[in-house]
Amino acid sequence: MTKRITYLLISGLITLTLLAAVALAEGEAAPEKKEEVTHDFVGAKKCKICHKEEFASWEQTSHAKAWTVLKPEEQKNEECIGCHSTGTTAKDVFLEGVQCEACHGAGADYKKKKIMKDTEKAMAAGLVIPDSTLCLTCHNDKSPNFEGFDFKKYMANPKGMHVIPTAEEAKPEAATEKKES
Repeated sequence: MTKRITYLLISGLITLTLLAAVALAEGEAAPEKKEEVTHDFVGAKKCKICHKEEFASWEQTSHAKAWTVLKPEEQKNEECIGCHSTGTTAKDVFLEGVQCEACHGAGADYKKKKIMKDTEKAMAAGLVIPDSTLCLTCHNDKSPNFEGFDFKKYMANPKGMHVIPTAEEAKPEAATEKKES
């Protein structure tokens, strides 16, 4: 009987050890990889529907004209295309120039007004708030025409960005009314 008890105890210990090892292995398993979320481009003409002033200002910038400054052979060069165009829409429309979404993220999932009104929701849906790091993906010494890049100076230059006042700020009478109230 002692042999039987010893056998049962050893069997039980082995079973517990195996169960513990399995539980431990499951707990240490590599975390599931999150699926990378991709968003589709819609193009500047869609952005224009709500952002008329920004669009009009952007049209005057070097970003808007970035594709047209390339020579025909450069328009076939992947290194040039990456910085002088925005990408392709879900309908396979090529977006020439550095359009809104090149800096602000592909807009298909955040373009709706109810999402755009909530910055957190918009960012979760792909909106990017650009900073110097984003700019440096193109404005760097890999560019054959690179002459340095000063983010603050660039942000202040309306010919480089669409830096414009809001519609209300642009109206002289709005500023006067504010002071009088």
